[in-house]
Amino acid sequence: MVEQAETLRRTPLSRDRILRAAVALADEAGIESLSMRNLAQDLGVVPMALYKHVANKDELLDGMIDVVVAEIDPLMPGTDWKHMVRRRILSARQVLQRHPWAPLAIESRNMATPAILAYLDSMVGTFRAGGFSADLSHHVMHAMGSRILGFSQELFDASRRAGRSGTTVPDPPAALPPEAVARFPHLAEIAAAASHDNASVVGQGCDDQFEFEFALDLLLDGIERLHQQGWTSSRRPR
Repeated sequence: MVEQAETLRRTPLSRDRILRAAVALADEAGIESLSMRNLAQDLGVVPMALYKHVANKDELLDGMIDVVVAEIDPLMPGTDWKHMVRRRILSARQVLQRHPWAPLAIESRNMATPAILAYLDSMVGTFRAGGFSADLSHHVMHAMGSRILGFSQELFDASRRAGRSGTTVPDPPAALPPEAVARFPHLAEIAAAASHDNASVVGQGCDDQFEFEFALDLLLDGIERLHQQGWTSSRRPR
């Protein structure tokens, strides 16, 4: 172990090495323990050496999120949209369970990172390839919310509430910049599929009340169907 640690310390510093070390530090001790000083100490360098590869802590967090998202299984063509979406969301959930700090980090960013945008774009592309209209895909993405990334804001999760204590509410996410439209065509398409007012990750701010009721009705319709079927958790698919 000592030899391995020494070998790691002698490995040339790079952006990828910094990001992976930051992810490991956050995994082990929590995101609150992450600082440029602590990270530099783990890497065996002076803090200023990090700034040659990451401009600041915000850029570090963005890079860490992209490292985590890259662990999610890619889409597997050849199956129907429902199985592809479900499989990938469950893979995302497994990844975030390995990195429990990541959901709050994702939520804290004012602008989605490139890896997040690419992931969302590919999921919208799956819905479109499955025959969904751009309009329906748009509202489905709103209804899915953070579940599309493998996590949800649990009502009874005290640890998540505790993680928010003393923090400020982040500003609304910025609109998709024009230069990203060609890179993420599916997101651009659904952003144009509905009217908007302010700013959101899928376009210039959707009607929050409409999106809330759309998701609520989807859930209530599903709940009603399960009730009519006499569903119980002991008979759910595994």
